[in-house]
Amino acid sequence: MFDLKKLFFIIKNEVNNVNNLKELDEIRIKYLGRKGIFSEYIKKIKYLSDTEKRNYGLDINKIKKKTILKINSKKDELNNFFLNKRIKEEKIDVSLPGRHVNNGSFHPINQSIICIKHFFDKLGFQSVNGFEIEDEYHNFDALNIPKNHPARNTHDTFWFDNNRLLRTQTSSMQIRLMKEKKPPIKSIFPGKVYRNDYDATHTPMFHQVEGLIVNKKINFSNLKWIIYNFLYYFFNKKVSIRFRPSYFPFTVLSAEVDIMNKNGKWLEILGCGMVHPLVFKKVNIDSDIYSGCAFGIGVERITMLRYGISDIRSFFENDIKFLKQFKYI
Repeated sequence: MFDLKKLFFIIKNEVNNVNNLKELDEIRIKYLGRKGIFSEYIKKIKYLSDTEKRNYGLDINKIKKKTILKINSKKDELNNFFLNKRIKEEKIDVSLPGRHVNNGSFHPINQSIICIKHFFDKLGFQSVNGFEIEDEYHNFDALNIPKNHPARNTHDTFWFDNNRLLRTQTSSMQIRLMKEKKPPIKSIFPGKVYRNDYDATHTPMFHQVEGLIVNKKINFSNLKWIIYNFLYYFFNKKVSIRFRPSYFPFTVLSAEVDIMNKNGKWLEILGCGMVHPLVFKKVNIDSDIYSGCAFGIGVERITMLRYGISDIRSFFENDIKFLKQFKYI
């Protein structure tokens, strides 16, 4: 009824003449698919006698298995052929120079800010970001800065109008936080500040990290302990430190902190002090119950001292040679 030998001979010829996987798949569907030739042969077996059904059924399955093996073998052959062809076409010339990839790194100022935040995070300080555009009240009035103070002058401050300005210090965040949150408070305020100045040690924009602690029985010894340990941590050694009496409108006692450089000269590094009772009054904190200390770190200044940089403007000139020096620090 079925000439299976002839059928397999035809299948072999068709498979052998195939040149791509798409044609091979079409042959597979033609013979082995649900509506393929083998399926049609199997349907016609029902018209045969029981003996013929058994014999032809076995023969059809044998030829079907041979067909599957033949198609799979051809598929492997084609896959190997195309793979070898691709390898030859995409052959790599090992004599060509490699492509160098330049990985970036953190800017030295960002490295310093991360270092500062890491130290104070270990002491339980919360890092709070604030507004760079401030109003006169939070930047000056609430910090007990007099109306006639030179810091309010347009020669020192970037004003937008009679009330709005680019903040001159992150101290303004002290006021905003103390208005919203009652003691105990232990926070730092990293961010950009702006002053109308430009030379080897000043830029119109620079970075500051302000610190504030408000609680019962906070005293100047607490402040000194924090400053000493922070500077030892930041410079990775025990540097010589001195506290000089100073004046800030928003602190009393007030001090400036100096460290000694390798040439034996004292260099100012930050300002600090005990929060002024009038500042507490502005934010409705009872200075008879609570006391506080604050400090302001100029990030560029201490970074310059840490790495021996003489000109602050180097940080903002985008000189790749300069910035590469800090890649693996």
